[in-house]
Amino acid sequence: MYYVVTGAAGFIGSNLVKGLNRRGVDEILAVDDLSDGAKFANLADCDIADYLDRDEFLERLEEGEFDGAVQALLHLGACSDTTERDGRYLMRVNYGYSRALLEHCIRDEVRFIYASSAALYGAGRGFRESRECEAPVNVYGYSKFLFDQLVRRRFEERTAQVAGLRYFNVYGERESHKGRMASVVWHFFNQYRAGGRVRLFGGSDGYADGEQRRDFVSVRDCVKVNLFLLDHPGCSGIFNVGTGTARSYNEVAAATVNACRAARGEPPLAAAELRERGVIEYIGFPEDLRGRYQSYTQADLAALRGAGYDEPMLALEEGVAHYCRSLLAQAGSRDPHRVS
Repeated sequence: MYYVVTGAAGFIGSNLVKGLNRRGVDEILAVDDLSDGAKFANLADCDIADYLDRDEFLERLEEGEFDGAVQALLHLGACSDTTERDGRYLMRVNYGYSRALLEHCIRDEVRFIYASSAALYGAGRGFRESRECEAPVNVYGYSKFLFDQLVRRRFEERTAQVAGLRYFNVYGERESHKGRMASVVWHFFNQYRAGGRVRLFGGSDGYADGEQRRDFVSVRDCVKVNLFLLDHPGCSGIFNVGTGTARSYNEVAAATVNACRAARGEPPLAAAELRERGVIEYIGFPEDLRGRYQSYTQADLAALRGAGYDEPMLALEEGVAHYCRSLLAQAGSRDPHRVS
């Protein structure tokens, strides 16, 4: 029987495929849209049984070709561009496609683990998996919110596991294809190597320059949570996936620069000193993001911990250092710019 991973060539999806491989699992049906052919590289070192285009998979699924053949469906496929304004496209890809997969899994009693998003919390300060905390500020967040609402309405119909994971700000390996939508860690790393500086948004929503705060979580922890759910088929629900700690963009920038400095045997510098040296600089907050931007997020992990997941989450400095070492290894022998 197959483990089906949609969005398999994407960021979290490809890390999950690799995580399954490390367990000796290779009966994996990888599903994705390779219109952006560069994403193939994320699967090049993975072992899969077969690959299907996103639309072809859905057609064949609805025709009954996979009835009784799916061990679990791990749904990571989505448009993850939080600035996308085409609501019809987002609703078709993020809501309609997910709804069709859910219908099949309920009907065929297939375990269903899917990606939701912290974007549905919007600009509020409550980050519990409850309706009163959910107020998306963009159509991407709304597409994720609406599907979570559907899951809640259909929850009692399930006879197999159904679990949604609300990812906060994820960073880590296999995200370079995302370009401008890659994590700030990826952007800071590349900015620093290219010019010896990193650029952060100026102040907004009452926050000083670079002091907007989010919950930054390593993709390694995201994979661990997925594997935990596979190990616990009786665990269903909607769960936040973050560290439970909000960190500022200044702290992320400092962690990234210091990871590069550590690779050269240089001591860390505080964010304030990096600002004084011109390593951290600020740009005007984009006007098109005003009113559509989350200046603060912090995952409430009570539901996930209550479900039995007790693994510690990587602290920002540890996770960023590990990721930067990986990026430096990929970059070869070229040194990042030196901070004098």
